[in-house]
Amino acid sequence: MANKHGDFIWYELLTPDVAGAKRFYDAVVGWSVDPNPVAPGVDYHMILRSDGAAAAGVFPLKEEMRAHGARPAWLGYLHVPDVDREVAAIQADGGKLLMAPWDQPGVGRLALVTDPDGAPFYLMDPIPPEGQPDATSDAFSTDLPQHVRWNELSAADQDRAVDFYTRHFDWRQEGDMDMGPMGKYRFLHHGDTMIGAVMPKAPQQPVAAWTFYIGVDDIDRAASAVTAGGGQIIMGPMEIPGGEYSLDGLDPQGAHFGLVGPRK
Repeated sequence: MANKHGDFIWYELLTPDVAGAKRFYDAVVGWSVDPNPVAPGVDYHMILRSDGAAAAGVFPLKEEMRAHGARPAWLGYLHVPDVDREVAAIQADGGKLLMAPWDQPGVGRLALVTDPDGAPFYLMDPIPPEGQPDATSDAFSTDLPQHVRWNELSAADQDRAVDFYTRHFDWRQEGDMDMGPMGKYRFLHHGDTMIGAVMPKAPQQPVAAWTFYIGVDDIDRAASAVTAGGGQIIMGPMEIPGGEYSLDGLDPQGAHFGLVGPRK
């Protein structure tokens, strides 16, 4: 595929209740979570935008996965041209391997790793769609609803996190915003695009983690849908630079997510 090394190319919800996730995110975001698995014997569900394109995936969280420490969460996929080489480099740099590289037929080669602070993410070398060798993922967009629009890392050690991601994924850290006692909100760029930020992990937050902010058409409508659908708003909606609004929340199954959009 034509995405750059280090692009966010996919997002995935790990949840114990696919039907519950469908009710919630369909109402909040305007997505359509496909209730049917992608193929017989493959328990994986696609999240479709209103334009019919895939926005993300849903992977059912099984009891045996819980027994090994997995919890409801959103995870991001970073594009790399050589998954095995990147796994080795990440392990040498203090990251951990959670799932060894494997080939998913028709999808690509993948691995699940963590950064040195323990925040998990996938590495992926995808197989492009048939007849489209130069296809690119549009799962991330800086301005469109029903896409992930912002990638935010809460890190135990900001300097170490910035050094890790800029070295491994060709990102750069440029600019910041003072959050007072909470420290600096340090912006992350990939090429010409600001893709997100890294901030200090809150003391009450058990582990370092990524939060992905999904674009919505109206932040107040979406906030009402969060509470009506059994979710919890942790913070917001609050105005952000540029005049839009964001909120942080938990879905009914406990996965942390963010929303961003205008107030109408």
